[in-house]
Amino acid sequence: MEKADVRVKCFAASGAGVSECHAIIRSCKPGTSFKEQLDSLSDALNSLLDSMPGFTPVFERFFLSDSATQQSVVEAAFDNRHCAVSVVEQPPLDGTKVAMWVWLQRNISCQFLGKGMFCLSHGRYTQLFSAGVTAKGLSSRVQTREALVAYGEKLGELGCTLADNCVRTWFFVQNIDVNYKGVVYARNEVFNAQGLTNDTHFIASTGIGGRVADPGYFVDMDAYSVKGLAPGQMTYLYAPTHLNRTSDYGVSFERGVRVDYGDRRHVIISGTASIDNKGRVVYAGDIRLQTERMLDNVAALLDEAGCNYEDTMHLIVYLRDIADYRTVTEMLEARFPKTPYVVLLAPICRPGWLVEMECMAVKSQNDPRFPSF
Repeated sequence: MEKADVRVKCFAASGAGVSECHAIIRSCKPGTSFKEQLDSLSDALNSLLDSMPGFTPVFERFFLSDSATQQSVVEAAFDNRHCAVSVVEQPPLDGTKVAMWVWLQRNISCQFLGKGMFCLSHGRYTQLFSAGVTAKGLSSRVQTREALVAYGEKLGELGCTLADNCVRTWFFVQNIDVNYKGVVYARNEVFNAQGLTNDTHFIASTGIGGRVADPGYFVDMDAYSVKGLAPGQMTYLYAPTHLNRTSDYGVSFERGVRVDYGDRRHVIISGTASIDNKGRVVYAGDIRLQTERMLDNVAALLDEAGCNYEDTMHLIVYLRDIADYRTVTEMLEARFPKTPYVVLLAPICRPGWLVEMECMAVKSQNDPRFPSF
């Protein structure tokens, strides 16, 4: 029996562009120790890299079943990684203790810039990956504000801004039913101060339940930015037939973003649930119908970007109730038998939502306005 299951999907660049792959790696050994399962993921990733000359991880995220006892083990095992490594307690729902998502790119090297940020320069672009951005404070509002401000200042040192260069964020919120309101208030405050409004744009994002080992951190943030983007290179997605603007209910993030390069289009879909275009929870209490509506909503966003599910590189699915795992997994397997995905226990920001999903798609194109990725 294999010790780990690896699903990988790749985009092969033509010309000067950078080839990229996304992989979800899951342990096949429930019931074994955390270290054994972590070692199986590491061995599987090393075998994958051996089979893909020139590829290297540029971003890794570990999903843990218990960050308090496991995070230090991950950090000790991967302290020599040359890329941003995100670690969050969001238990895999297949009965194992750890799973991982890894984004790989070819012929790329990462440089550590401090404060959890790594940069990768290629052609006109510099990708900026940040993991584990936290701040001290007595509330989720203070911590979110300080983390966002610090991240914005770090971007400023590199000649970037949140408005022009940040492509997407993730906010992992401990006890989200209590602390998410503070995240919302702080993000609104910081964005408004930096000119990010409903009349300009916000940033694609996922705000979801999750925590790190230190219980004093209520909020943990990851972020992805790109330096070298021209005006108009990022286009925001709305799918108004299916979804409303988040600002309608006082929240400031975009449903998705399309980033056009000369040789491809990146499409990043924010955390998306069973919602209608009035902002209402749809199919309360019914996990099957909520999952179908969620998938329809994501499909509408992808379609607005000229993509579909065939273009998706990975799916990350969050469930509020562990009892819904089998139903949702059967639906995903039937529809996406080859797409890398993982299903995690992570409460969604509104209790009525039972399931949420984010994803990324890549599609080939020839756009002479911009250099290749």
